[in-house]
Amino acid sequence: MTTPQPGARTAGALFLLTHVTSVGALLLYGPGGVDPGRELAGRGAVLAGAVLETVLAVAVVGTALALHGLLRDRAPMASAAYVALRALEAAVILAGVLAVLAAVAVPGSDAAPGGGEDARAALTGLHAWAFVVGPGLVCPVNTVVLALVLHRERMVARWIPLVGLVGGPLIGVVNLAVLAGVTGPVALAALPIFAWEVSLAVHLLVRGVRTGVPSAALPPREVAVTG
Repeated sequence: MTTPQPGARTAGALFLLTHVTSVGALLLYGPGGVDPGRELAGRGAVLAGAVLETVLAVAVVGTALALHGLLRDRAPMASAAYVALRALEAAVILAGVLAVLAAVAVPGSDAAPGGGEDARAALTGLHAWAFVVGPGLVCPVNTVVLALVLHRERMVARWIPLVGLVGGPLIGVVNLAVLAGVTGPVALAALPIFAWEVSLAVHLLVRGVRTGVPSAALPPREVAVTG
């Protein structure tokens, strides 16, 4: 039986918020947000993008904490690992935010930062690499951890974790290839993990998670012997 729970609704809403803020930030940054070889957008747009990415980092941790309340009794170790991995992902995102802020603004003033174009390019590059490492490499790992628990415990529709188990490794392999210089970013590779998070978010909002005795704790069937 699945019933909506406050924790499930919170996690679902935060999953959707992570997508809204991440896409919004990329649009505001312009091409320089993912390609350090190109210019960032204007200062105001970059500052707005940084605010959205800060909200994104908070929402990333929020999803983990909300899900921890639902998973800790069934899979305490995996649930704790998921929280730690999401916190790591958020920390990498915030490191990228600080880099892009340093590239466009001096704190507390309208002045442009010093250091010249080389320093600006280096900071923009740091932001781009933070995107590859955080959402690109850490997120696939926590996706697999969560999908395995949901699949094993049958807490949501069975097809949803399967999408995560495909999408997580796929985007991880692609970003490892980007890290190694084998290829550039491949936007289509993100579609499965996008489908995983959106479908999971909608399921959590509408149906919640399946309650009852964890499947791992169910006793073996007794075989009746008749004579």
